[in-house]
Amino acid sequence: MKTSPAVPPHILLVDDNRDGLLVRRSLLEELGYSVEIARSGEEGLKLFEGSPFDVVVADYRMPRMNGAELIQHIRKTNPNARVILLSGFVEPLGLTEENTCADVVLAKTSNEAAHLLRSIKRLLNHASRRKPPAAEVARKRTARTGTVSC
Repeated sequence: MKTSPAVPPHILLVDDNRDGLLVRRSLLEELGYSVEIARSGEEGLKLFEGSPFDVVVADYRMPRMNGAELIQHIRKTNPNARVILLSGFVEPLGLTEENTCADVVLAKTSNEAAHLLRSIKRLLNHASRRKPPAAEVARKRTARTGTVSC
């Protein structure tokens, strides 16, 4: 009896750095993921709105629309989208899951590839859900103070 091959998870990579996109794309495709790339937040948002993705991986620092702004737009379209935010400035900028609305925030370090793969697998293996209740409370609190609201 033949079984049809499983559909590989569909990943969207968004980064204005061409080399970073190509390296991440190669890594993910080698592992069997279906990958599309966008070189700007605007392009990423258009792709996201036009096709279903299992996970979105976005860089934080991009011109015109940064990664956190992209995530805000994604959350309006699909509040349960699985999103990973990458940045070389996680600590200096104080980037967290709560203030960026990402499911995971990862630093661009020498261990980025391993952390990225682990995070993608974890997000794909868990049921689609936004944040635990404690994060919801924190998010509502920040909404009242005029900061990020997911």
